[in-house]
Amino acid sequence: MRMLVVGAGATGGYFGGRLALAGRDVTFLVRGKRAATLRSEGMHIITPSGELALQPQVVEAKEITKPYDVILIAVKAFALDSVLEALTPAVGDNTLIMPILNGIKHLEILADRFGKNAVIGGLCKIAGTLDDKGRIVQLSHLHELTYGEPDGSASERITRLDQFFQGAGFIARLSPNIISEMWEKWLLLASLGAITCLMRGNIGQVASAPGGDAFARGVINEVLAVLVSLGYVRREEYVEQTIGLLTQKESVQTSSMYRDLMQGYEIEADQVIGDLVAIADRAELPVPLLKATYVNLCVYRTARDNA
Repeated sequence: MRMLVVGAGATGGYFGGRLALAGRDVTFLVRGKRAATLRSEGMHIITPSGELALQPQVVEAKEITKPYDVILIAVKAFALDSVLEALTPAVGDNTLIMPILNGIKHLEILADRFGKNAVIGGLCKIAGTLDDKGRIVQLSHLHELTYGEPDGSASERITRLDQFFQGAGFIARLSPNIISEMWEKWLLLASLGAITCLMRGNIGQVASAPGGDAFARGVINEVLAVLVSLGYVRREEYVEQTIGLLTQKESVQTSSMYRDLMQGYEIEADQVIGDLVAIADRAELPVPLLKATYVNLCVYRTARDNA
């Protein structure tokens, strides 16, 4: 299989780099500056176990001449619209498109553009960043890629993709319930993001504040209500695990959106929180905490754009 990885940042660079080092045919779609850096200096991945280095195959949008078998989209969710045009020549009749973006609206956007049959579900679990030298830094041993057909079927194409991912130095897992798993990741990310961004503190600081525990639980319950309206069937074990994780008084955990916000970066406000608010409005569900969070993030975004 020939894979095109869209983005060579902390996520796409890590999983794509691991696959390339394992001998898979992987090409990275990147823009001019990043392409020049990767071509001249190679790709470097700093892991808890040591450094990995490779000379990746790199392509810019104007250089794509034929379709790929699978496209792994690993950009920030707010960047999806900007890469759709670049993807078009890379998509053929049998191309699989696997986004690992936050939220779930991207599945609809990609299906509208390239056809519902082209898109499969996917998510990743990894803590990573790019350092000031452009190296990919894996911050913990967590590195899991999960994927599956939206209808849960064990199709021939998803089986081939599973074989492609196996044995590449990370945990690769074919899921028969990928949409449910994407909803559960959204539950965690949206709750964590709302709690830390609205209160401007880590989980432990919020949980230790008067009323903080009740606030966190209120956020989680609002997100849950929205996901249930979409068809999510609650797994009580996962829900309780999430509540416990996000109400620990000793926790220093923050969300990536909170860290981006504190550094003045662009944030995934619409995809992580705004879409939940829109769904709640359509379902006539009261979500005052999520709405307050979304207003807060929009104010931040406007101030950032006008700075």
